[in-house]
Parts: sequence; C-alpha cells; structure tokens
Amino acid sequence: MSKGKRYTQEFKIEAVKQITERGYSVAEVSERLDICTKTLYHWRSQLSEKPKQTKSSDEQLRIAKLEAELKRVTEERDIPKKGRKVLCQQPRVKYAFIREHQNEFSIVAMCKLFKLHRSGFYAWLKKPLSDRAIEDNRLLKLIREFYVASGGTYGSPWIHADLREAGEQCSVNRVAKIMRQHKLKAQIGYKRRHIKGGKTSRIADNLLARQFNPPAPNQTWVSDITYVRTYEGFLYVATVMDLFSRRIVGWSMDKNMDKHLVIKALLMAVYQRQPKADVMVHSDQGSQYGSADYLAFMKEHNLVPSMSRAGNCHDNAVAESFFATIKKRIVKRKIYSTREDAKAEIFNFIEMFYNPKKRHSHTGGVSPAKFEEAYFSELETV
Repeated sequence: MSKGKRYTQEFKIEAVKQITERGYSVAEVSERLDICTKTLYHWRSQLSEKPKQTKSSDEQLRIAKLEAELKRVTEERDIPKKGRKVLCQQPRVKYAFIREHQNEFSIVAMCKLFKLHRSGFYAWLKKPLSDRAIEDNRLLKLIREFYVASGGTYGSPWIHADLREAGEQCSVNRVAKIMRQHKLKAQIGYKRRHIKGGKTSRIADNLLARQFNPPAPNQTWVSDITYVRTYEGFLYVATVMDLFSRRIVGWSMDKNMDKHLVIKALLMAVYQRQPKADVMVHSDQGSQYGSADYLAFMKEHNLVPSMSRAGNCHDNAVAESFFATIKKRIVKRKIYSTREDAKAEIFNFIEMFYNPKKRHSHTGGVSPAKFEEAYFSELETV
C-alpha cells in the first residue's frame, strides 16, 4: 500500500460493508484492496459507532419530547384539580398557590392556567401584600378590639363610628368588607313570636302608650325582669331604664323573683337620679309590680305607675330590647358556675360598657352617659 494514500468516506463505507454485510473477512478485504488490516478495523469501528450514536441521540430526543409532553398533559390535568378553589380568586391568592406548589408544577404552566404573567408573580414574591392589604390588616386589629369590647354586638356601622372616634379615616363600606372577609358580624338575639295586645291592667293604665322618646331625663322610666341560668339555679335581674338616654339608672339581682327585687332596683334609680318632679314608671303586669309594698314605694316617691297590656311585650319594647342585648352580649347559650359569677359579669356589662360606652341609634350613635352629658352641657350654655 502506498504511503499517504487518501480514501473518500464513500470508499470507506463500501469497504467496511464487504466485511459487515457481504461476509468477507478482514484479511481478505485487506489483501484485495491493498489496505492494512489495522486501517480496516479502524474504519469499521468508526462507521459502526457513528450510526449507533445517531440512533441513540434521536431516540433520546424522541423520549425527551414524549416526557415533556407527558409532563405538560399531567400538569394540565392536576393543576386544575388542586387549584380549583383559587381559579376565580384574586391574583394574590393565585400567586400564593403558585408559590406553594412551585416544586410540584412548573411556574410557567401554573401562570398560563391562571392567566397570570410570570413577571407579576415574581414581583409579588418580593412584596406579597399591597399597601392597601397592609392597611387592611392594621385596621383589622382595631376592628377586632372594638368588636370584642362590644361583646360581638356591634356591626360595621358602630365599629366604623368607634374607628372614626379613634381618629381613623376609612369608609363604613371598607369596615364592612373587612368584617365580612374575617366573619365578624353582630350576634343575633333570640326570635320572638308576635303576640296580640291583651287587656289593660286593673292596677294602672297604659299611660306610656309606646311613647318611647321623652324630651328630657327623669320623665319616663321603664322596668322589667329577666333571668340568667347558673348551676346554682336562676339569677333574677331587675332593671330601671330612663327612656330619654336609654341609661340603666337602677338594677337589682337576687335568687328570688319577688317584690323586693323590683323595689331595690327602683330604690337605686331614685337614689341616683333624685327626681324633682313626678316620674312615670312603666312595667308589665307582673305580680311584683302589683304588690302593695311596691305601689306604696311608688306613691311615697312621686312615681306614677303605668302598665303594659296583658301579654303584650311591645308595650315595653325598650326594656325588652335591653335584655335582648344582654342575652346577645354575655348570657346567650351560657350557664354560669355560680350566681356571683353571673352578677359580676352583668355588673361589668351595665356599668363598665352599656352606660358609658354602648352606642345607640336613638342617641345619635353615642353612649347613654355621653348623651346625657351633652344634654346638660347644652342646658348650662342656654
């Protein structure tokens, strides 16, 4: 074989085929083509490896494409299953889902499914909460404080009034939205069935006649009795309210529901208010309010009795409403361990919250105490 002789690729292929396809031995092909056996072995090795490499590369590419397609189909199937609850939510909720599942699904696929831009997701990662959301969280803390202080009886209008009084600038609709999102709503009292009016009392006429808005304090008081459950038995509560400001001016608590209970409540009202003229005291037709001792006390202190019609709670609706507030605020579905525990909580409600802080629509959204203060201040300036 001459030195330095060059062979084309086609020649090499055909020479190798003589060995691999036609069955000639390497020695025979070497002798006939005048080529070194070592060269033939080298050609065969080169040409046999190249097809294998090409075939392997094509196969790997095909497998990679199939795997990518399988992953895409799997994600399109599984992402909606896990993310169905956030499909109609705000973008920040979807972003939170993507962050939580980014190790399970590709971010590109999730953003495509939720119709979001990846740039928005990465921007959200740097700042998850908007300025408004941060402000809402700050307001939420204040709203919870006022809501708990009211015993869960305040809705968004009164909570908004508390916030404005505290110096916050926000709308009532925003307060309502925050409360709705966090399931904070005013408690609803017990249902009351409608009762038609009954007969007038033989002891006193219905002088009040549902005129619940007297023009000045110490003109009209209303009284009623309710009970609180304890494991020691019932605790009975009698109250006296001034209709002008809705302030509780007298109260009494005892284990017995007798005439002394209502007399002690009325005694506290007389002692605290010191009325200088006749005061109408309206109540229902309970036997306690018709006792001789109670009526004698009324006469001695220039108190004029008035009574609701038999079985008609609407004639004494304001007093009934106050007890409904108590039941919503502290005693609903609750049984106290002892009567003393119940007394302490009711005292705290009346004297620490209701009179000084509880807002009323009747008083223009201020507490009974503040309403009276404003009234007497106005009198002094006149």
